[in-house]
Amino acid sequence: MTKIRTRGLTRRALMRGAGSGIAAYAVAPMLAGRASAQAGDLATIHETAAAAAKKLAEGRSVTLKILQPSGSLGNVKPVADRFTEATGIKFDYIEVPLGEINQKVLLEAVSKSGAFDIALPATFGIPDLAESGILVNLDQYAQKYEPADYQKDALYTIGDYYKGSLYGYQTDGDTYLMFYNKPWLDDDAERKGFADKNGYELKVPDTWQELDQMLAWFHRPDKGKFGGALFRTQYFIAWEWWGRFHAKGFYPLADDLTPQINNEAGVAALEELIAASQYLYPGAKTNGLFENFEAFGEGDKFANIGWGGTQKFLNSDKSKIKGKLAFGDMPGGLVNGELVRTPYFNWGWNYIVSSVSPEPEIAYLYTLFAASPVLSTIAVRDPAGYFDPTRNAHYEDAEIKRTYSPEFLVAHKASMINSIPDLYLKGQGEYFDELRVNIAAADAGTKTAKAALDDTAAAWARITRRMGARSQEVQWRFLKSNYPAGIRDKLK
Repeated sequence: MTKIRTRGLTRRALMRGAGSGIAAYAVAPMLAGRASAQAGDLATIHETAAAAAKKLAEGRSVTLKILQPSGSLGNVKPVADRFTEATGIKFDYIEVPLGEINQKVLLEAVSKSGAFDIALPATFGIPDLAESGILVNLDQYAQKYEPADYQKDALYTIGDYYKGSLYGYQTDGDTYLMFYNKPWLDDDAERKGFADKNGYELKVPDTWQELDQMLAWFHRPDKGKFGGALFRTQYFIAWEWWGRFHAKGFYPLADDLTPQINNEAGVAALEELIAASQYLYPGAKTNGLFENFEAFGEGDKFANIGWGGTQKFLNSDKSKIKGKLAFGDMPGGLVNGELVRTPYFNWGWNYIVSSVSPEPEIAYLYTLFAASPVLSTIAVRDPAGYFDPTRNAHYEDAEIKRTYSPEFLVAHKASMINSIPDLYLKGQGEYFDELRVNIAAADAGTKTAKAALDDTAAAWARITRRMGARSQEVQWRFLKSNYPAGIRDKLK
């Protein structure tokens, strides 16, 4: 019987030579040398994976333990139940608070207790977890079982890899999107007044400058209307700056890992973020994730920033703005006179295998099964769960369309395909903690924008030295080489 316990490349990496002898990596299709799966097997890979797992477990009683973020059981259990039906392999479910799961996996690297076989950490933690030794390098298993088009069908895979090796399968499409109050956008009087004042049409904005002007235009707190609901709490605020900064045409690090975040573009991006704060509703500085959903759902704000979970709420009967939304990528910027958009993948859950699992091959086969087009569609269907679309198949499913709305899914798919990655380096949490603290300080007025980013850059340099600059440079080159081509060519 299933037990539930709660606690409260395919895109393979190919090495290529780089200057100064340091290996750089690029994700590229590897279409040859497969021992089992072939290019045409994507539609039936869940059956192939289950059959292989059943054979490996033959004559034995096997139970896999899954460590997952609390709130995701509706995404995970229906898929595991199908695996049990096909193989006889059972599951234990161990739920931990979503903000603690990466630390829980990392602790296993020390304790080696065998507490779980499979886990679902946040994608940004893969580098630290891989370096700790707790993750199985999945290259050997992918070479044996993964169809040649398995990762090509997935819309965002860069977070699955560290230094060119496969460590997990993305199962949640957390790309940042913009949400707009469509009746306000379509109001004839608002459109005329805005165009008269600003000299261009009121529409879904292309650039951060346009968004900021729209926030200012609609902000009328004396009339109970607010420009936006963009996050200003410390944990979330850095993500907006990340998008604003990239839209200025720069990578956060130079090739030698010198931080570029405190250059003129970085300071300008932060000053613009701070200026936009005056056009947000009062709760922006204190409300967390779900409070943000509820606040924007009141329908008295023009714009919000969010992802699939935001839309699940806004498209529900709890939202007063259901069916009254327009969507867009995160705004971009003009780089050498050309519009550059920089959608951003900011979280996501990722199936990984524990290196102390007594059944690593069976555990891998389950992750292959769970992330396959057929089974991952079942997972994403849960309207109360965390998993958002990641594969082409998800966008054609009728239940998923009802949960998110067809209009949202069009914008989401485009954003997934073109998303810039998070800072997938060892120590990602430390880098971003410094960024969060200092950006929040600048927004609160206790530091200037320049001082906040200078302090962050100095801290980043120290973190890089402590983590090992040579190793970090290898991963940074891999990461840069896998920014979307249309964006990569515009950044410096």
